[in-house]
Amino acid sequence: MLLHEQAFQLIGEGLVLLVFIIVLILIVGLILGIILVRRNKLLFPSLVIFIVNVFYSPLKSFANLLGLDDSLVDNIGIEVRNKVNKPKFDEISPEDKIIVLPHCLRSAQCEASLKETGIKCTYCGKCAIGVIKQKAEPMGYRVFIVPGSSFVKKIVQQNKFKGVVGVACHVDLNQTMMALEKFSPQGVLLSTSGCFETKVDVSKVLETIGYYEFKENQNNQSVELNEISNDDVIIEPSK
Repeated sequence: MLLHEQAFQLIGEGLVLLVFIIVLILIVGLILGIILVRRNKLLFPSLVIFIVNVFYSPLKSFANLLGLDDSLVDNIGIEVRNKVNKPKFDEISPEDKIIVLPHCLRSAQCEASLKETGIKCTYCGKCAIGVIKQKAEPMGYRVFIVPGSSFVKKIVQQNKFKGVVGVACHVDLNQTMMALEKFSPQGVLLSTSGCFETKVDVSKVLETIGYYEFKENQNNQSVELNEISNDDVIIEPSK
């Protein structure tokens, strides 16, 4: 066999081996991701995040080839990051956290204006944004309503924070959490996607930001203060 024929054969064998390894990686990533999404079991999270980040497009194509919805890949990335980042996120003070909401949550009758850092909510009560802001801001969170990814970059550049909660559709949320990895991101998926009057489970957002624990602590403190104020004052009888 001639030298150039041997070279072509080696190249061909190498390509076949490379394709086999990539397919094996994609299979492993999907299996581990499906176990997490459907059985809530987190296995080898660093490996799953690596596969989703590096093989994002091939993984989506492979999922389609298997007859799966390619949004599964984004869902895997979101769920893994949520679980991995949760302990560190919970340690961060609300004053050092922000919430980023998509402008598509707005009502069709929304009259809020666009400012330099996003939409300025008027608390009209016609969508979930005002509800979330009214619950989150007393806790210390800063809430931003953004019309696009360029505003997210501006928020990162102009604000100091350590943790972030994002609300978006599968693709946008996964990619945003990927880009903001150093801020221990937590993500909540839209319950109805699209570009107009989308919906989100407000209770899920409040649970993610720790609102219910915050409210319970406030109630406990109120009870303690009431108990102190209602204590009977014992007066010694005069002799």
